[in-house]
Parts: sequence; structure tokens; C-alpha cells
Amino acid sequence: MASSVFRSAHTFHIPVMGTGFTIDTALRVAKFGISAVISLVDDLLIEQMRKYHCEKAGEPYEEISSRQEDARALRITAFLNLLDRLIERQVRELQAAPFSPGSDITRYYEMLPEEAPIKKDYLAMLATGDAEEKARLQQVLRQHAVPGTIDVNIMTKLDRVNYRHGKALGVEFSDAMAALRGYALSTVRSSIIFSAGINKHLYSYLASFDDFFPDKNGISKKRIVLKVSDYRSAEIQGKFLAKHGMWVSEFRIESGLNCGGHAFASKGFLLGPILEEFKLKKQELIEKLHTVYVKAIAALGRPAGSNPQDVRITVQGGIGTAAEDQLLLNHYGVDGTGWGTPFLLVPEIVNIDDAHLQKLLRATSEDVYLSDSSPLGVPFWNLRTSASEEARRRRISEGKPGSACPKGHISINTEFTERPICLASRAYQKKKLAVLPEEGHPMPLLEKLREGLMVKSCICHDLAGCITLPTGIDPTATPAICCGPNIVNFSKVVTLEEMVGHIYGRISLLTRAERPHMFIREIGIFIDYIRGEMDKIASGLVFRAPANLQEIKENLLKGIEYYQSFPRQMIADKSDQFFSDLLSMRETIESLPLGDAAGAGGKV
Repeated sequence: MASSVFRSAHTFHIPVMGTGFTIDTALRVAKFGISAVISLVDDLLIEQMRKYHCEKAGEPYEEISSRQEDARALRITAFLNLLDRLIERQVRELQAAPFSPGSDITRYYEMLPEEAPIKKDYLAMLATGDAEEKARLQQVLRQHAVPGTIDVNIMTKLDRVNYRHGKALGVEFSDAMAALRGYALSTVRSSIIFSAGINKHLYSYLASFDDFFPDKNGISKKRIVLKVSDYRSAEIQGKFLAKHGMWVSEFRIESGLNCGGHAFASKGFLLGPILEEFKLKKQELIEKLHTVYVKAIAALGRPAGSNPQDVRITVQGGIGTAAEDQLLLNHYGVDGTGWGTPFLLVPEIVNIDDAHLQKLLRATSEDVYLSDSSPLGVPFWNLRTSASEEARRRRISEGKPGSACPKGHISINTEFTERPICLASRAYQKKKLAVLPEEGHPMPLLEKLREGLMVKSCICHDLAGCITLPTGIDPTATPAICCGPNIVNFSKVVTLEEMVGHIYGRISLLTRAERPHMFIREIGIFIDYIRGEMDKIASGLVFRAPANLQEIKENLLKGIEYYQSFPRQMIADKSDQFFSDLLSMRETIESLPLGDAAGAGGKV
């Protein structure tokens, strides 16, 4: 899509959700100036969705078979190019539409935040009775009706080695590298978001593609975004990329635990103090990265401006009210926010089948839990009532635990095989269950180990079920749902306009009056996490050294002390409850008996 000198006036984006929930969300929201993120994990799903949308839009479709050379990259490029063409067509139609009630261009401007300068021009256009002035303003508004971006996400840990005719292919054909190549060779002008930590081979590969370098006007066609958990991670990863002549255009801070999907527990660093450090050190970070970047870019023989390029700071994870959104934008000065989980109740723009939409509407805090389901060994937010979980439990009851593993994107284990297989697969679980009794564990621990093994879910396939089931692509799909804990605060289906109105404070969609502030909820999740780790220690399953739990505890107490220093007016809603909750959580954390946990259990 052609670049524009204008940036959309929206202050939020829709993050990646699973592999299927937002696979084509950009096609539904980009024309309204809203950016959305697509997962590049599942290239089979991407190819299926390309066929689906080609048929729907009357576009020619030619299959890219998995047997073709570089099929994964080719599929991704073709799908992104299709979205790019379709959205460009949508935007042209929107810009030509009349400013009449319900038209797309009217919807575009009605959804914008009230404080956006271009929204003021829109309101002036509506108010003026001067026909010539109205026409002039409408022309300006048409030019400023720019699309959101088709952003993509690569989870750097998902970098499976691929095989052809039984032989491992080169590193450039691994899952993450092929996905990067597929994006880099597409026509889209957008951002690639890297999550789950550094992948040196992948990051180094970026320099192979011209689109990541600035053109003669200092503009990069494709920008790099790092999803980070704290300032230190941003500096380390940013410097690594800068040494390769790559500029990070955005650091996207996400709460370690108060999010959807995979939850990467930090050492107890809370979102507020993390944002404070970015606020205080942003300019220092930019200058450090620019110093390294200038040397690297010169060594590559490419021009570098004397001034650093822009760097955006955005934040996501657990945001639920307009007041919280404004706190992040105004107090911490972030450039944007991410709203994910609440959009699962906006079926016009996010993929979800009717049965699971109803399950989300009824979901309680017991239904949405931080599980050990992910084969990556990373905590994973899961819906207990999903068809995927029901199928997993049914297979166990039938004596056939494990998944058929039809896609294998999380094949990382070589305990029994030379070629990696997935911990959730039937092949792995059958072998592991057979040898567990021979390892000499006492019966209570043996049962815990069996449970911990069979809890692993087939998430790389089942997260596509939200779209493959309702479209008929896979009528037997058993969808998995990776909503964050914030979903329990919303319990009705809403429109895009209503959710955007909620974000900007025009209406409230909350249906749970006792919802705690996002900062409080994050602390609560950390407390539950510590208790869970203590239970594992007590039962002999040690996944974290006790010293680290003590470090988490100390950092949580420091974070609470930081929040207690807030002026009361900073918390716009229920400030008395906020500070009361802080006191209660401090007492709970101080009473956690980590010393007792340190002496219990053994390590497996």
C-alpha cells in the first residue's frame, strides 16, 4: 500500500491474538485507521485464509503447496500482498464515499478520539453552513483518512528446523527465518513485531533486506518493533540490532503476566515502575542506540542522518478502562496502547466461533487460568471450557493422551528422537509415560509428573480452530482460546464502534463492578504465580530456584511502594479502593513463607 505523510490519529492498536483470532483482522479495521497484528506462525492457516479471501473477493488463486521450494515464505508473502491490495481498494472506496450517516468515511471520523486535531476538522466540517468551506474541509478529511497498518508478529522462540526428504534444511529455512523472509519480500508498509526474546540468527538476517533500511527520504518501508518486558531487555536487544545497522522504531512493553496467550514471568518487575524507567531514560536509550547504529550503518555503506530516527514507546496487557488508557498515555507519555482480549467480544473484526463466543461471555475467573498447557514450558492463559481442553481430557480418559500433532510448529524435544517432536504430541507422551515409572519417583511425585506431562495442549493447531471451524475449512476443529484474565470483566457482544467508544471513554462496557485496577490485577497474578511455584516446590517439582522467588517477592514490594507514592488524583476511578488493595497485597506478599518452600522438595 502506498505510504502516506499522515499517521492515523488512533492511539491504540490490536495486538496479535493466537494464530487465528487476528489472522485477517487488518482486513476489517485497517480502512478505519486501526492497526492490527497478524501471527506468522501457521503458514498452512495463512494459505487457507488466502484461498478463502481470494474466493470471497473474486481474486485469482493458485495454491502454494507445502512441497514447493520455500513454501512457507511464499505463502506469507502472497497472503500479505493480497491483504495489501484489498485494503488499498477499501481505502480508495472509503475516501470517495459521501459524508453521510453510516458511510465508511463517516464511521472513520466518528470513531477517532475527540482530542485528535483532524477530528476537530471533521466536527468543523459538520458544523459549517458555508458550502465552499465544507467542500474544502471534506477534501482535507479525505486525504487524512489513512489506513492502519498490516503488522506481523514473529515469536522468536518458535524457530523449528524444517526438513525435506528426511534431511534438515539450512537455517534460512527454519520457521522464524522463513517467516521473516516472507514478510520482508511482501509489498506491505508496516512493522514486524518480535516477541519472546532475542534470536541472534533471526535479527542478523534483517540486514539482508533493503526494506528495513531508510530510503533517501529517511523512511523505512518496514519497521522493527521489539516486544519487551523491561528497560534492560530493550537496551540489550536494541544495541544488538543497532550493531547490524537495524533501527528499532518501537519498543512495545507488555505486562509479563497480565496479558493473553503466553505469559513470560519476570523477576517481579511491575508495569508501572517499568514504564517510569522508560519515561525517564527514553532519550538516553535513543542516544545510546544511535551512537551504535551510525557506526554500523556507515560500515554498510548506507547513509545515516545526523539525528536519531523516531522511537515510539507503546504498552499493552490488561488495560480495561479509558481511565487506565489515559493514565498510560498522559502520565507515562507512551505513544500508544494495545487492546487485545476485550476485542474477542467483537466478532465483526476478530475470528471466533459462536460456541466459544458464548463460553467467553459466561467465563469466570475459574474458567480463565494461567496454565502449564504450552509445550514451550511457558505459562499460558487458557480457557478451561474450550473444545481443545475438552478434547485433551477426553483423550486421556480414553487412554490415548496427546495430540496427533498435525502442524508441529512447537517441535523442540529430542529426548527420544533425533528429529524434534512436540511435548503435546501423542508420540512424545506415549514414550514418556512408558519410561516415567522406571525413573524411580515416589508415587505422589510420579502422579504429578504424569499430570504435568498430559496437561500439554496442541496449541499451534487448535488456536486456528476459531476461524477454520466457522468457515468450514476444518469442520472437526477443536478451538483453543488464549484470552487474558481481563475477559471476565466484559460479558456482552459489542460492535467495533462500541469497543472503540469504550477505549476513548465515550461509553463503558464493563460488566463487573468489582474489577480491580490493571496495576492491582498484575500484582494479584504475581501472587498467584508465586503460590503456584511454591506448590511445585512442596510437591518436588522445582521449576524455579527459591532465591528467584525471593527476588520476585522483593521486587513486588518495591513496586507496591512506588504505587503508594502516587498522588490520589492519578487514579481517576476508585482511588480509595486502589490504595486499600495495595496495602492488602503488601501484607499478603510479606506473609508468603518462601523460607519454608526453599527447604521442601527436590529438583527433577
